[in-house]
Amino acid sequence: MVVEKVLTDEDVNRIFRALADATRRDIVRRTLVAEVSVSQLADSYDMSFAAVQKHVAVLEEARLVTKQPRGRERMVRGEPERIRQAQRLLDQFEQLWRSRIDRLDALLSEQTEHEQTEHEHPEHEQLEREHPENEKG
Repeated sequence: MVVEKVLTDEDVNRIFRALADATRRDIVRRTLVAEVSVSQLADSYDMSFAAVQKHVAVLEEARLVTKQPRGRERMVRGEPERIRQAQRLLDQFEQLWRSRIDRLDALLSEQTEHEQTEHEHPEHEQLEREHPENEKG
């Protein structure tokens, strides 16, 4: 049985704060493909080694990557399960958004059908205006 860890609000904040930066998103992409040393990452960007280390630290705090010593190097590896957790959260937002869109579509369809009925049978509207006491509901 697989037990899914629920993300706390703080977890969510850390993940999306970390992913809000283009360099950190690129580091995650690179480290999901292959384990990369911090030195190799630093060579890939136009910034100091210390700046890259700070980016990796933010990602590590969000648990989007892990850093393991290998000799004198610090190897960085992306954490696919953490990305999946973030994706599931986004999927929940998408489901909420789609259900609202579906409800809006249904309301617009009802409105359109009602307007079409009024145009096809204007005598009903005329009768309703002349005799409001006969109106249903």
